[in-house]
Amino acid sequence: MIIDLANVGITAKTIELTFDPAEIDLEGEIVTLTGQTLFSGEIERAETRVLLRGAIKTNVLLDCTRCLDKIARHLDFPFRAIFLDSRDETTTADTEVGDDALDESVAEGGRVEMAEVVREQILLAVPAQIFCREDCKGLCPKCGTSLNLIDCKCADDEIDPRWAALKNLK
Repeated sequence: MIIDLANVGITAKTIELTFDPAEIDLEGEIVTLTGQTLFSGEIERAETRVLLRGAIKTNVLLDCTRCLDKIARHLDFPFRAIFLDSRDETTTADTEVGDDALDESVAEGGRVEMAEVVREQILLAVPAQIFCREDCKGLCPKCGTSLNLIDCKCADDEIDPRWAALKNLK
């Protein structure tokens, strides 16, 4: 769905959207959608800005940060976005940006693609590190075996050459 900012009024309008995984391009990202994504929210104009707020609900598949096992998670989070029509922006290259303007996005051509907004918000909501379990042991740095499944002997066989001289001390 594409929203034309020129058609957004000062009265909040409710938006309910459902996206199939194919509609939200996450190819090459760290997250995969496993089902439909639901967006519910509202949009309204406040002077020259358009405020979009709502909540996104979806199910995703992520890789464990330590062992790379697949982890299924349910995401349910609120968000708020502010859009400016690119035609209303100044063309001066040396414009100072204040703190309040850092959360604003410029909508090229005065149009906002909702699938792209939802995509961006999902990527922002994914944690930087996620573990399959609290005590995940990760992968062996030598052979790549999951240490959650077996205890490999790679680390026992080698001594770091920087510490080899200490082996002879008694």
